[in-house]
Order: sequence, then structure tokens, then C-alpha cells
Amino acid sequence: MFDLFYMGGPLFMGTLTIIFICMIAVAVVNSLSLIKGNVDDIATGARKLSYIKSVGLFALIIGVLGQLIGMFSAFEAIESMNVDVSPSLLAGGFKVSMITTLYGMVIYAISLLIWFGLSFMLKKQGD
Repeated sequence: MFDLFYMGGPLFMGTLTIIFICMIAVAVVNSLSLIKGNVDDIATGARKLSYIKSVGLFALIIGVLGQLIGMFSAFEAIESMNVDVSPSLLAGGFKVSMITTLYGMVIYAISLLIWFGLSFMLKKQGD
């Protein structure tokens, strides 16, 4: 697990981890207000719950950005060397560049699952 973290690049993987922690914090705050019944109306509660999805989507975008920057750097290095690159080396580079995107997608999927669950709780509480 830590190998993937370092292979994906500590800058983007660290940023994604911080975003993940923020998403969990937002989800915990919203779920506590739902459990305590501190939601005044459904529209306000739904708007607050949408922050969970937004933070998850931001993680996905940062993951894709990390992949694009990594691929750009790799292509720039290949171009500056003026040598033929084997397909297996390119495939390995693509594999490494996709780590940040996968991590961002996992964070987004988790945020969607949490959002669905809390939205169901909100709807149930409104009935």
C-alpha cells in the first residue's frame, strides 16, 4: 500500500489523502447533525450533503491532474533523450501514472456511497 503511495508521487497522493480526510470530516459532521436531528429543512440538509460529493469530485479531478502532469513529464523526458523506448517501459510508465487517478476514483466512489447513505437517512427523516 505504501509502495503505491510513493510510486504515485508523494505530492499528489498526499494531497488526495488530505482531501479524503476532509471528505470524511464533512461526512461525519453531516451524519452527526442527521443523527441528532439538527436539520431544519430537507433542502438545507441536501445542500450540505452535496458538499460530500463535491469534495469527492475534487479528489477525482486532482487525481486526473496528477496523471496528466506525470505523463507530460515522462513524455518530455523521453523526447529529450532521443532514444527508442521499449513498449514495456511505456506500459510501466502508464501504469504508474494511473495510480493517482485510481486513488481519486476510489475517493470519489466512497464519497458517493456516503452521500447516498446520508441522503437516504435525510429523506427518511423528512418523511
